[in-house]
Amino acid sequence: MSGEDLETRDRLLVAASRLFAERGFKRVTVRDICRVARANVAAVNYHFGNKLGLYGEVLQQAIRVLQRTTDAAIEAGKGCTPDEQLRRFVHIHLRALLAAAPDFWIHGLINREIADPTPALDTLVDQGLRPRIAYLVEVTACMLGCPVTDPRVMRCVVSLQSQAVAYLPNAIGTRLGMKSQMTPAEIDAVAGHVAEFSLAGIRALAG
Repeated sequence: MSGEDLETRDRLLVAASRLFAERGFKRVTVRDICRVARANVAAVNYHFGNKLGLYGEVLQQAIRVLQRTTDAAIEAGKGCTPDEQLRRFVHIHLRALLAAAPDFWIHGLINREIADPTPALDTLVDQGLRPRIAYLVEVTACMLGCPVTDPRVMRCVVSLQSQAVAYLPNAIGTRLGMKSQMTPAEIDAVAGHVAEFSLAGIRALAG
């Protein structure tokens, strides 16, 4: 492809990622995407085959971001105690999640898939989310001293993930006084709280 073609393709991906995150797959048209991307309406078919092909590429971009964060957290925790593995995961996860707020379109995309799943949902779960959850399950089970199948393990993982997501900018949080954007120091403070709060809960359950 020429340089101009590559630029058009990139603009389509940027426009589509934001529109799909805001409205979901079904409520976004090819014409909407091309208007925002300043591209000819035939550009989507030329570069991606159709709207579903474009959506699949947007989803792959999201998956790659999720995978990089998970891989970085696992690497950072190598050779550490389970407690420290969890701390490092939380810090890396929240830095990636909140440093990009309020423009973190990936979470919006996930929410749209939860509310109105597309055929791509299984790909998102299997490639982007399952490896992360599997790692947290393993670390948590080790701290609890129980099999990974123990119901307490997944409950702890869900609690941990829910705390992190709660800090993403949202209309209710803003009205309750939560910040829509944080400094790096504030993000680290939140990560420290989430990690220690979660560790205390896991220890209590283990005891």
